[in-house]
Amino acid sequence: MAKKDSSITKLGDVLNLSLKRLDLTARLDEYGVWSIWNEVVGKTIAKNAQPEKIRNGTLFVKVSSPVWMQQLQFMKELITEKLNQRLKGDVVKTIFFMVGRIDAPANEFDEPTGSQSNAPPRPVDQEFLQSIGDPEVREAFTKLLKSFARRKPRQ
Repeated sequence: MAKKDSSITKLGDVLNLSLKRLDLTARLDEYGVWSIWNEVVGKTIAKNAQPEKIRNGTLFVKVSSPVWMQQLQFMKELITEKLNQRLKGDVVKTIFFMVGRIDAPANEFDEPTGSQSNAPPRPVDQEFLQSIGDPEVREAFTKLLKSFARRKPRQ
């Protein structure tokens, strides 16, 4: 039977100690946003808005158009709250939206065949609303869309 060498340390213990020394645990918590983003905001929003970076509690999110930027601006606090609930801490303090190109993974957000990326967006319908995973986010988006529907067009 081999003797146990007391000088051998588990790799996990070494990594934990190193993370504490480098104070990287907060940074790792911040990057947890990427793994839960699509689930928190739902498929349709995730197609049009993706986290770009996070710095000092500010999450920078790229959106596909100024329209999406404005709509998500109304939902910023709700999204922040939902992300922090899932991350079990006050990780995201605010969200900053910016227009940019969204690179969705091909296998995650497949478009039906024959659709064109430069085609005008479809009108919002119940299918869109049901694709939003979180009920509170879906309710907020429903209220927002009803508000826009009541607006009179500019002449």
